[in-house]
Amino acid sequence: MFKLQFKLSKDTIKDNSLKFIVLLGVVSLLADMTYEGARSITGPYLALLGANAAVVGFVAGFGELVGYSLRLVSGYLADKSRRYWAMTILGYAVNLLAVPLLALAGNWPLAAMLLIAERMGKAIRTPPRDVMLSHAASQVGRGWGFGLHEAMDQIGAILGPLIVAIILYFYGNYQISFAFLLIPAILALTVLVISRILYPHPHDLEMDVPKIQTRGLMKVYWIYIAAVIFIALGFADFPLIAYHFQKVEIVSPVMIPIFYSVAMGVDAIAALLFGRLFDKIGMWSLIIAVLLSAFFTPLVFWGGFNLALVGMALWGVGMGAQESIMRAAVAEMSPVNVRGSAYGVFSTIYGFSWFIGSFTLGILYDISIGIMVIFSLLAQLFAIFPLIFIRNYRP
Repeated sequence: MFKLQFKLSKDTIKDNSLKFIVLLGVVSLLADMTYEGARSITGPYLALLGANAAVVGFVAGFGELVGYSLRLVSGYLADKSRRYWAMTILGYAVNLLAVPLLALAGNWPLAAMLLIAERMGKAIRTPPRDVMLSHAASQVGRGWGFGLHEAMDQIGAILGPLIVAIILYFYGNYQISFAFLLIPAILALTVLVISRILYPHPHDLEMDVPKIQTRGLMKVYWIYIAAVIFIALGFADFPLIAYHFQKVEIVSPVMIPIFYSVAMGVDAIAALLFGRLFDKIGMWSLIIAVLLSAFFTPLVFWGGFNLALVGMALWGVGMGAQESIMRAAVAEMSPVNVRGSAYGVFSTIYGFSWFIGSFTLGILYDISIGIMVIFSLLAQLFAIFPLIFIRNYRP
């Protein structure tokens, strides 16, 4: 009788874990409709407001830098306060409500401030949310759990740019596009509050706490971080890609968000595939993903319409791996009592590297597209070397 009751309890917790992941997936779906819809046109929008390639690269990179740097603080505060829900809700509110305000921006500095505020909101909510997700994902496989969340996330990332493309087609107006995104923003916040009511204590979902005998972060974690640095340095952000598409006119303004939607669709599939692969073969899955995605740069920046589309698909593979495998790996390498800090450190270093890489790629683009492509490709391929050292790591 005791064994049967235990099994039922374990099955119930696993079922609740999956429901919790799906609920947060719905929040991310609606959130991504909001800020990924906006992201698909921020490059051309900044250019319309008078920004050049270096400014676009700086704004994109600095936004990521500020956003990721703050995650070090928010992760630490989440571990100390254990107020994961309060920080998550606050972060989502700032993250989402900054987007429709872009409709009111009349110059690129104001638009840049709102874009940075949006990234700050994401910084506040990401570490505590990922800690809550890691608890639930421990029941279904962390690679699969984070992969499922990312796949739902990317459904929104597909729909958002498509909606923006439709609005641009009929109205030809960026401001109307940003204003419309208030609708999914409000829906996302509503579902988030419902999730808080239904699951006030997500840490109860993690039955099997990893027995990592350390008070801090392990050596394997820091080797992994070295790989993350190279990946972030070489991975071109979409605003710069969109800027290139518009400048060389290989993709029409209406098609740019559609290209982004294609990448997000590949991202969703890659997140599920590589997430499941991570649960089976560990870090080898990330090595494979990096080898595939690294070659998006020459295709996107040297190719015509068709090759650029293939390049965007490979870019989507890289994004899917970064948002599923890389987050799952952090949970596997960190004790539960410092997991918020582990996510914060990971995000801060990743964001700083993304900023340096993004700004450098923007400068190199103005000097020579060829040099920029080579820099991007080599930086990503260098990430494979530290990953080889930890290829067989399992917690």
